[in-house]
Amino acid sequence: MSSALPIHPTTGEPAPCCVPSKVRAERLAESRHFAEQRPRAADGSTEDMVKLDTTRFLMGTEADDGFPADGEGPIREVTLDGYWIDKYPVTNEKFGQFINATSYETEAERFAWSFVFHNQLPSNRYRELVDDTVAGHEWWCKVNGADWAHPEGPDSNVAERPHHPVTHISWGDAVAYASWAGKRLPTEAEWEAAARGGLEQKTYAWGDELTPDGKHVCNIWQGEFPVTDAAEDGYAGPCPVDAFPANGMDLYSVAGNVWEWCEDWFHPGYHVFGTAVNPVGPPSGSSRVMRGGSFLCHHSYCNRYRVAARTSNTPDSSTINLGFRCARDL
Repeated sequence: MSSALPIHPTTGEPAPCCVPSKVRAERLAESRHFAEQRPRAADGSTEDMVKLDTTRFLMGTEADDGFPADGEGPIREVTLDGYWIDKYPVTNEKFGQFINATSYETEAERFAWSFVFHNQLPSNRYRELVDDTVAGHEWWCKVNGADWAHPEGPDSNVAERPHHPVTHISWGDAVAYASWAGKRLPTEAEWEAAARGGLEQKTYAWGDELTPDGKHVCNIWQGEFPVTDAAEDGYAGPCPVDAFPANGMDLYSVAGNVWEWCEDWFHPGYHVFGTAVNPVGPPSGSSRVMRGGSFLCHHSYCNRYRVAARTSNTPDSSTINLGFRCARDL
């Protein structure tokens, strides 16, 4: 299995993102759903979910601090039918319930390895745990035995992290959980509408200032990336899903902490494929959309904790900063 950076679907160049990918060629062109309309799911419990009625909002950004090549713009008006969306990313506790009920095996478990960021590994065991690194981005380590239940490798566990977001989750794993729960993944437009929290065209889910009144309100990197995380926000890794305040729609952890999978295939010309009503991505592709940024995002490298930022990864990829939340129909 090769270790590689995400490849931009148009340019063929490595995408400037802080999440590496697993590449499995025979999987890249497959799609579980038609893209003419979003998949539907309306059987799951609405506990700890937020209800959004018909929503009209301005999606995307044309700000100078963004990544135009990612297709963040142009700004366009989008209308969405009502839906429910999880208040929180799916936690270790919730995902463990799914595993116990179904005996599901995640893709990281089937591959028998996953990506772990170097500063999440004990320095005295680095050589023992790391099988390989991503060339040119050696901070990403291939760790045998790393998976959702063992985030830093085979000797780690999540027993004392029940309310942390589950990580090392592939797109397929997220879809499997959502189906079991009677839910689905949010479309990219649904994710952004909810993450904006009712604010129009603000940079972040809470406004235009990264640290309002000097306070940290999300879990991202402080310091010199990728060498030193000063953890000024209190965390140098994933944190509990409710560690920081909710946005205006009562959603937690929509910026930083862990990336979140969306339903859509990724394309930088997203706005071309989606209509103005309930837009979805193209009907096929090589990678799925991820939103929200993670604890590894830093303004010098990947400031994709902005609410309009977007990136992608191959559907079978899993890392220590990649999770998801669910949605369902009314």
